[in-house]
Amino acid sequence: MASIDSGGGDSGHKKGPGVKKAKKLSTRVDMTPMVDLGFLLITFFIFTATMSTPTTMRLIMPKDEKNPENQTEVKESGALTILMGKSNGVYYYEGQLKPDGSNFMSTTYADIRNVIQKKRTDVMQLGRSLGYAKDSADKDMVVVIKPNAEATYKNTVDILDEMTINNIKRFALVDISEPEKQAITLTEQRNGVK
Repeated sequence: MASIDSGGGDSGHKKGPGVKKAKKLSTRVDMTPMVDLGFLLITFFIFTATMSTPTTMRLIMPKDEKNPENQTEVKESGALTILMGKSNGVYYYEGQLKPDGSNFMSTTYADIRNVIQKKRTDVMQLGRSLGYAKDSADKDMVVVIKPNAEATYKNTVDILDEMTINNIKRFALVDISEPEKQAITLTEQRNGVK
């Protein structure tokens, strides 16, 4: 592992005018075993380290039911529909979309939480006035999420995060209908969204 270089075969020390000075001995350390040990340690730590597990979002999708009799009924007073368009556009309406579009509103991703919280408060107050239990808002409120073809994946995840943040128990991702597409297109044209 370590070796010492010796100058020559002279074993005695001589002093005098014609005698050359002895060469200083140098030490040299062989690092080859240390490299092997380093690679063994790196290999050990790589194999024993816990790999990070991918994080996934738990999402329960409703069954695609064609028969109207088997579809889930939702109270109109507890329904909030959120639509997503292009350029981070967020639109919503409560209950059913009116033919004239008077209940069709637009908002931003920063303000959608306030819309959800206001709807939840309204549903809770309505439930209390009718004599329902405190948790009636969890049972009566349903958020329907409808991303448009131009909506980004990030926007959809942001809305799903809002469901978790606001503790909304009942929500569903649903395909967007033609009247809703037309309402989004008209609103985007009015607002100059390209």
